[in-house]
Amino acid sequence: MKNTVSTLLRQKQEGKKISMLTCYDYSTAKLMEEAEVNTVLVGDSLGNTMLGYPDTIQVTMEDMIHHCAAVSRGVKNTMVVCDMPFMSYQSSVYDAVLNAGRLMKEGHANMVKLEGGKNMCPQIEAIVKASIPVCAHLGLTPQSINAFGGYKVQGKTEKDAQQLIDDAKAVQEAGASMLVLECVPAALAGKITQMLDIPTIGIGAGNQCDGQVLVYQDMLGMFTDYIPKFVKNFANVGEIMKEAFQNYKREIQEGTFPDEAHSYQIADDVIERLYF
Repeated sequence: MKNTVSTLLRQKQEGKKISMLTCYDYSTAKLMEEAEVNTVLVGDSLGNTMLGYPDTIQVTMEDMIHHCAAVSRGVKNTMVVCDMPFMSYQSSVYDAVLNAGRLMKEGHANMVKLEGGKNMCPQIEAIVKASIPVCAHLGLTPQSINAFGGYKVQGKTEKDAQQLIDDAKAVQEAGASMLVLECVPAALAGKITQMLDIPTIGIGAGNQCDGQVLVYQDMLGMFTDYIPKFVKNFANVGEIMKEAFQNYKREIQEGTFPDEAHSYQIADDVIERLYF
């Protein structure tokens, strides 16, 4: 069954947890679809994991459209959420609607995600009025990393926690269909989840959220530049890949690959009649 805004809302109402992973390419999308992951996020984290940037600031609309379209071709029932990159929506409501439309039309996303609370409500309202579902993002918002002064847990003081609560209420009122909470104390994330009608997706926000998301390279041990506290390693695929690459290199050097089983044949008499 196709995962949609309605089915994810029903999962929250029925107390069934929502699964989400980041995804950036066709072949990985197919595997996640086969695993029946509810939702894939084409995150601007591709700037780090796929493009080697130090942060997400440098990611462009063209980057997001390119990767989102590839992911969309790999799924049928999995819902595709696509990040709006830095400065694709902050500058104006017009830009926000235009770029959200591009992610839907050219990237074939099912929902767009943007960072920010009350300050982004006009953009959320306008995008929703254009019949585009929106996922909001509060807590640690990586596009604001320069303003935060680093990757830090958000909402630990009474003032900051209340701001998160107020922002969560505001984005829901503006029409957001889902909310990502990143690097938020578990108890606070749990209270916000109970307070809202829309599903919450946690990343470093405890297990009381309606669902969870991780960067897939993190949970598979494929990205080791830095490992956040909230990442759990579900399989050491990075080491398996490295071992396979080493074995491939060794067999080439030894001349054992390709062997007869992996080569095409031609009759000896045909070879004998050729001129070299």
